[in-house]
Amino acid sequence: MYIGIDLGGTNMAAAIVDGEGNIHQRTSIRTNASGGAKTIIEGLAEVCETLLGGSSEKPLMIGIGVPGTVNDAAGEIVFTPNLPLRRINVTSDLGKKYGCAVRLGNDANCAALGETIAGGAKGAKDVVFLTLGTGIGGGLILGGRLCTGISGAAFEVGHQVTCAGGRKCGCGRLGCWETYASASGLIRTTIEFMGTYPDSKLWELCDGLAERVDGSAVFNAFRAGDHAAKLAVELYLEHLGVGIVNLINLLEPELICIGGGLSNNWDCLEEPLQKIANSEKFFRFSPEAPQTKIVKAKLGNDAGIIGAALLGRE
Repeated sequence: MYIGIDLGGTNMAAAIVDGEGNIHQRTSIRTNASGGAKTIIEGLAEVCETLLGGSSEKPLMIGIGVPGTVNDAAGEIVFTPNLPLRRINVTSDLGKKYGCAVRLGNDANCAALGETIAGGAKGAKDVVFLTLGTGIGGGLILGGRLCTGISGAAFEVGHQVTCAGGRKCGCGRLGCWETYASASGLIRTTIEFMGTYPDSKLWELCDGLAERVDGSAVFNAFRAGDHAAKLAVELYLEHLGVGIVNLINLLEPELICIGGGLSNNWDCLEEPLQKIANSEKFFRFSPEAPQTKIVKAKLGNDAGIIGAALLGRE
């Protein structure tokens, strides 16, 4: 058995996972980030102890998905923007206690691996995984293996510039993909259109307060035929498609697998995105060749847990 832990900013979710990616038992606790690194490390030990329940059986491996950059070889969390963890070793004590390897991975990379092992990309060897949330996260599987780069921080796809000189990104660059194609980007675009269309149904859905707009409201208004929402979603899809076509042209993967909160609107995403990809990708001139498919992720929050548990087994 393997233990996978998804270390989130609010909650720490963990499960016992078998070699096929099936979850057999799960638990979660508050991360308690305000307690600092010591409290978080204690939490990691606590969820392992809860899952094992005093059993004499030892896990074959413990994997931890982290919302930031890691140095897996050193067992070190390098930096997490939303947790007080920087240059902290979180693996040595767990490894000594349970006599097994403890692996670290970026949370998006873990989710990519989980979806490839047991989810929407199961069986594929070359997969781009995207998570559409507050930002855009990503993971890359090539030849069945995670590609993490020389420092473990590869494939920060949300920070490819798709609109030179565009919106200011939290990373400091201008025009990053996620400033347009994440949930935050969609909301920003929508609010701009709401200012132009004061009769938009979106004003009613957010009680007259633009700051209450969220992705669900935008897509619900879009489905209802609201003009401002229609313009916002169409522009959002255009920006999302630009980045996806860039990735297809660069990597030509079997699948683009999309998760995150906005993927819950798959009825509005699937057909337009596949149409954009088919019409704009470079190798559209070879229709007889295998073509990249765009699919929805299936595992939700479990993807990161499963992928963490099976790090290194790809």
